Amino acid sequence: MDLNCDIEIDLSGLQCPMPLLKAKLALNAMLSEQVLKVIATDPASEKDFKLFASQSDNEILLFQKDADAYIYWIRKA
Repeated sequence: MDLNCDIEIDLSGLQCPMPLLKAKLALNAMLSEQVLKVIATDPASEKDFKLFASQSDNEILLFQKDADAYIYWIRKA
């Protein structure tokens, strides 16, 4: 399954906390209800992004994990 997104960022190769920090910067520049697609390779991103979503009004619409990447679709509050 693939959702439409307004902005996509590929953060492959970056280690914690950089994927989350760069995603937050991207979200800050977006309008409410827009969707950010994030591609990360850091296993710690799964925990980081889920915690971030639970502590903010932003919502992870979809999360996919495959052999090479962790992919998030996040709707800005």
